[in-house]
Amino acid sequence: MSDIQPRPSAEVGLLLDDLKTLIDQARQQVAVAVNAGLTFLYWQVGQRILKDLLLEKERAAYGEEIVATLSRQLMQRYGKGFTKSALNRMVQFAEVFPDPQIVATLSQQLSWSHFLLLLPLDKPMQRDFYAEMCRIERWSVRTLSARIDSMLYERTALSRQPDELIQHELKALREADRITPALVFRDPYFLDFLGLDDRYIERDVEDAIMRELEQFLLELGAGFSFIARQKRIPVGGEDYFLDLLFFHRGLKRLIAIELKMGDFKPADKGQMELYLRWLDKHERQSGEDAPLGLILCAGKNREAVELLELEKSGIHIAEYLTALPPREVLERKLHEAVASARARLVQRPGDEESEA
Repeated sequence: MSDIQPRPSAEVGLLLDDLKTLIDQARQQVAVAVNAGLTFLYWQVGQRILKDLLLEKERAAYGEEIVATLSRQLMQRYGKGFTKSALNRMVQFAEVFPDPQIVATLSQQLSWSHFLLLLPLDKPMQRDFYAEMCRIERWSVRTLSARIDSMLYERTALSRQPDELIQHELKALREADRITPALVFRDPYFLDFLGLDDRYIERDVEDAIMRELEQFLLELGAGFSFIARQKRIPVGGEDYFLDLLFFHRGLKRLIAIELKMGDFKPADKGQMELYLRWLDKHERQSGEDAPLGLILCAGKNREAVELLELEKSGIHIAEYLTALPPREVLERKLHEAVASARARLVQRPGDEESEA
C-alpha cells in the first residue's frame, strides 16, 4: 500500500481556486489583446483606404467603386467582416479618430462595438467626451448606448463651457485621467425611476432615493459612494440636517446634496454654504479637496443663479425630472440651455468693458 496520504479537500479547493484565477486572468488578457488588435486593424484598413480615396477626392464615383471592389475581394478571402458597409465604417473610423496613439489607448478598453456607437456622433468634443468617459469608467456597450440616449454630454456642466475650455478638460482627462466637477455634475438629473406620482413631498423624494439608491448612484455617475442620510450639522447649539452626503473618489471630495420641492431660492445658497463650511472644518480628511454642494430642485431662475455666482462657493444647481418629457422636447431644452450658458460666458468680458 502507498504511504502517500490524500490532501484534505480544503487544500484541493484552494488549489483549484488559484488555478481558476490564473485561467480566467489569462483568458481576459487574451480577449483584451485580441480586441485591441482587431480594433487597430480596422483603423489601419480604414486609414489606408482613406489615404487612397483622398488622392482621388475629385472622383467620388471612383471611391464607391474601389470600396465595392475591395469588399468583394476581401470577403472572398476573409469572410463577411469586410462588407462594403463595414469598410465604409472603417474609413469613417480613421476620419473621426485620426490619431493612432489615441486609438491604441482607447482600444485597450473600448471594443469595436463601442466605436460603432461613437461614429455617428457629429460633434468632435461630444464624441471625445463619450470615448474618454467610457475608457475611464469602463462602460459596457449597453451603458454607453444608454448614456448617449440620455444626452449625458449635453447635461454636463462641461458642454456649457467655451470650446477652448472643453478641449482643455478633455485633454487633461485623456492624458492624466483628471476628473473635474464639470465632468461630474449634470443638469437635469433624471429621477423617473423613483416612481413618484404627481403629488409628493420632499421626504417622499428622499425616501424613494434610499429605496432606489443603486439607480440613483448610476444617475449620479461613477465614483460616488453613499455616506449618510440626514447628516446632523450642529452649529451654535442648533442642529441642522443635510439631506444626503456622498463622497466622490475621482474628485476626492465630499458631495453634499440638498433636495428642494419647489424652485431654487437665493436663501438655499446660504444654507448650503453653512453645510459646506461645517463639513470642511469637521469632516474633511487629509488629502481631500474642499467639499462641493449639489442642490436638486424642481426649477430655477437662470438669471438669479448666474447673479449669485454659485460656482465660486463650490455649489451646483440642477433640476430633477421625475417624469421624462418627449425626446424632442428634451433635446430642445438642453440645446437652449447650452446656447444660453455659452452666450453669457461670451458676453461677460464685453459687459465688464462697458461698465468700465
